[in-house]
Amino acid sequence: MSLYFHRGDLPKDIDLGNIVAVDTETMGLKQSRDRLCVVQLSSGDGNAHVVQIPKDHEGAPNLVKQLSNKKIIKLFHFARFDLGVLQFYLNCDCRPICCTKIASRLVRTFTDQHGLKDLCHDLLDIDISKQQQSSDWGAPDLSQAQLEYAASDVLHLHELWEKLKEMLIREGRLELAQAAFDFLPYRAAMDIAGFENDEIFTHH
Repeated sequence: MSLYFHRGDLPKDIDLGNIVAVDTETMGLKQSRDRLCVVQLSSGDGNAHVVQIPKDHEGAPNLVKQLSNKKIIKLFHFARFDLGVLQFYLNCDCRPICCTKIASRLVRTFTDQHGLKDLCHDLLDIDISKQQQSSDWGAPDLSQAQLEYAASDVLHLHELWEKLKEMLIREGRLELAQAAFDFLPYRAAMDIAGFENDEIFTHH
C-alpha cells in the first residue's frame, strides 16, 4: 500500500478512475457542529489519498471536482453521514453513489453486524483496527497511526462492493439497493435541515 498525504486539497490532475472509495473524518457526529477534518479516497488499486482539511480552509476545488464528477461513482460505507458532511462543509454533490452498509443491510439479513470492520472480517477475512476512530482529527499534525487508519477505511471498499453486489444480484435486490442509493442525498439533506432524529416515514 502507498499512502499519499495532501494538506488542503488534492493535486490538480489526479486520476482516481471510474469508481472511487470515499470516507471522511470529523470532530464528532453532529454535522452542523463538528467540522470536516479529513477526506480519504482510493481508486481500488491498494493506494490511498488522505486529504487534511484545515480549520481555516477556503475550499478544496480539486477535491470537489473529483467528488462532483457525475462520471465517477463514489463508494461509501454509511454514505448518509459522509454525504451530509461533504455537502455542509464543501458544498459538494457526490452523486452517483453506492453504500456498502446499505448493501449489507439489504442482503446480510442473517446478522445485525454491518460495520466496516465486520464486513472486512466476514467477507474478506481481513481484520482492520478501529483504534484511531475517536482520536482528535482536528489536530494540526496527524499521526502516522491516524493516517493509516484513515487509509484503511477506503482500501477495501471496492472488493467489499463487488462481493455485496453479487449477493444483491443473487437475491434480486440490486434495483432496490440502487433506489436506496439514489435517495441517500435527500436523506442527508434532511439531516442537515435538522430532521436527523425524526422518522418522518413512520406512523407515529
